[in-house]
Amino acid sequence: MTEFDLIARLTKSLPGNATVLTGAGDDCAVLDLGVPGHLVLFKTDAVVAGVHFTPATPPEQVGRKALARCLSDIAAMAGTPTAALITLALPKDFDAGHVARIYDGLNELARQTGVAIVGGETTTNPGGMLISIALLGTVPRGSQLLRSGAKVGDAIFVTGELGGSLAGKHLDFTPRLAEARWLAEHFALHSLMDLSDGLAGDLPHILRASGVGAELLKTTVPVSRAAKLRAAEKPPFVAALTDGEDFELLFTLASKEAVKLVDAWKAAFPAVKLSCIGRITKGSGLVIRDRHGLLPLNGGGYEHFRG
Repeated sequence: MTEFDLIARLTKSLPGNATVLTGAGDDCAVLDLGVPGHLVLFKTDAVVAGVHFTPATPPEQVGRKALARCLSDIAAMAGTPTAALITLALPKDFDAGHVARIYDGLNELARQTGVAIVGGETTTNPGGMLISIALLGTVPRGSQLLRSGAKVGDAIFVTGELGGSLAGKHLDFTPRLAEARWLAEHFALHSLMDLSDGLAGDLPHILRASGVGAELLKTTVPVSRAAKLRAAEKPPFVAALTDGEDFELLFTLASKEAVKLVDAWKAAFPAVKLSCIGRITKGSGLVIRDRHGLLPLNGGGYEHFRG
């Protein structure tokens, strides 16, 4: 059973209530808790020793990454993070000084992004360290952006560069909070998410949720320098599609807005690359256009539980 098979099985009959506007299946849950002018975003994520970091990873970077992953999901809804709870599971032989340094990194990013750390839970875990974060955020009523709004003819955009995250980016990426809020304020985006499992793994989530297909133009997909330097291990374009942990924004909007967006973006975020990488099409599935024509994309991005 794959990760996504398991998720589908576990979420097919989840209970809900009147507060839930968007439940399982998007980057965050969207709740209506009666807050004037705002909806509440709710997200949880975890980092696990041996999966998301190694024993050699500086502890400050472990803590930073644990929070940054959740922040990236708040960005994926164009929201503003507010408060977090931390669950810390540790082996019995843990080093208290090491754990304190993890919190140093976590707390520093929380201060930078206006997040209050309001409590949590500690427990033992014989299998190794695990840090789970539950994060709340807000978004103006009616402004939440989901995966399910992509329309045929939309242009597909991505921020930054893709692939090669294991060279360091997966530990020190900057969640695109400001960029996402700016996009939501200035343009009518149709869909939005963050890239955590690779372009080839994440774009299909938008396609399935929206009932559409997509065509990517190979020459426009922004491949990172790190992926190019590791070309002997994996072709750079394949790395850009499948490596995961890029934590960039992936979104669609009407193609007539594309040129206006590119010009405005350059003025607002000159240090962050923005690329139009394709278009939304009728039907279903994802294809790549290169000099040979159209090729179906059969592989996906990173997936837990893959053998």
